[in-house]
Amino acid sequence: MLKLRNRNAAVRSPSTPPFAGHGPDGAERATFAAGCFWGVEAAFRQINGVLQTAVGYTGGHVPDPSYERVCRGRTGHAEAVEVWFDPAQVSYAQLLQTFWRIHNPTTRNRQGFDFGSQYRSAIFCHDAGQREAAIASRDAEQQSVRRQIVTQITPASAFYRAEEYHQRYLEKHGRTSRAVTIR
Repeated sequence: MLKLRNRNAAVRSPSTPPFAGHGPDGAERATFAAGCFWGVEAAFRQINGVLQTAVGYTGGHVPDPSYERVCRGRTGHAEAVEVWFDPAQVSYAQLLQTFWRIHNPTTRNRQGFDFGSQYRSAIFCHDAGQREAAIASRDAEQQSVRRQIVTQITPASAFYRAEEYHQRYLEKHGRTSRAVTIR
């Protein structure tokens, strides 16, 4: 049996949120997958009321995955963004509007030139209210596109914070977005 050691295991853990405590006081959490997490994170960081973001991996079956393992396509995880927001400043419905705007929800396991299940479109719901809002939002969005929306709407599971060099990647490199949406 081959055992791989994750060099980042001390940095991230499924039981530890990406921020101290469980996010900022009074904040709510939303988790979205819409292709490469760099551009998705950058889009959500521009919204007033978004307090913190983290890129990472969720929706799969392998605990504490690395970027390399996720890219091989055998973990079941999607590249995702965890968004902590102040519901007094921005609503979950507004975050959903941004989610639909920044990617193509009609392409399965692909966004722009990025291919693989890790680039799938998904909304990971943290409670029943988010699930209801996500379904209603998807149904409304479906009215404005010809092709079938393939976005997964599923309960949130463990979120594994990605390696530090991925966090705020575009911001660190002087760029504001990376989206390549082909509809």
